[in-house]
Amino acid sequence: MLIREFCAENFTDIPRVVAAGVERIELCDNLAQGGTTPSYGVIKETADYLRDRKTTFATMIRPRGGDFVYHSIDVRIMETDILKAVEAGTNELVFGALTPDNNLDIDVLETLMVASQGLPVTFHMAFDAIPHHLQHSSLDTLVELGFDKILMHGDTLDKPINTTHIADLVNYASGRIQILAGGGVVAETAQEISKLTGSQYVHGTKIIA
Repeated sequence: MLIREFCAENFTDIPRVVAAGVERIELCDNLAQGGTTPSYGVIKETADYLRDRKTTFATMIRPRGGDFVYHSIDVRIMETDILKAVEAGTNELVFGALTPDNNLDIDVLETLMVASQGLPVTFHMAFDAIPHHLQHSSLDTLVELGFDKILMHGDTLDKPINTTHIADLVNYASGRIQILAGGGVVAETAQEISKLTGSQYVHGTKIIA
């Protein structure tokens, strides 16, 4: 079964894509910066709207645009935003954190996973910044930390989605963690990208026609 995740910048498009049958929503703000944490009000209204519907949603936790290297104040902001997102009724969470040399920041991730209170968590496209030769071991670490999914493009966003590389990660994961293929995936290409990557999960802002 193809599971389409629509990336929503705010509440505006949610009734439309739910009516069109979308399976999942990633809720964020400020897509021009790659997505940041939406407001409490947006999260709560989304949770209320979806409560009796089949569509589930995950809330982006990202305190600012720019890189994914977070210092103590950033981390405190993210912890608070996670707690408020959980309070508002989010089904899942989305976040990531890297060291200056583009490895996983284990200390930050462990702190945020505790705040997540057992909700499913997706590691976002910061994963693409990790050197390819380290991505297998990074996937292993995310499994150990309790992550549920990884969102990736397989390359830099200025290049086409790297279905071959994503397929390699899907094969390596062997069901231990799900891979979402995203970045340039649209309604017309979703099925083919799912087939090429071996992942049933596809993600994008135009995933629903």
